[in-house]
Amino acid sequence: MNEQKVYTIDASGKILGRLAVEIANLLRGRNKPNFLRYKDTGSEVVIYNTDLIKTSGKKNNQKIYYRYSGYPGGLSAIKLEDYMKKDSREVLKMAVLGMMPKNRLRSQMIKKLKLFKGELKT
Repeated sequence: MNEQKVYTIDASGKILGRLAVEIANLLRGRNKPNFLRYKDTGSEVVIYNTDLIKTSGKKNNQKIYYRYSGYPGGLSAIKLEDYMKKDSREVLKMAVLGMMPKNRLRSQMIKKLKLFKGELKT
């Protein structure tokens, strides 16, 4: 009934936000006729070349990711450009997580996302 399909996507040259929307829809199963918002009907998604993702405009220098440790003075900030150099997979994962529903299904669906920095080795 629930056919699991594996989608493989080359991220090189694609825009970050548009790619994240496409991935979120595949993980949720929005492309299937038997989609239900309260069930996990999505497929597995494999993304490679995450280090070659592009952004539009001046986002590389202007977009800032914040993290707070919970302690006084524990706010740290990192630019998108530096975060992409550090770990481009985490940037894409955070973008996809932000586009999924904030409920118990999200953690279940995000486990079906596999991210790789370089080419796939077959």
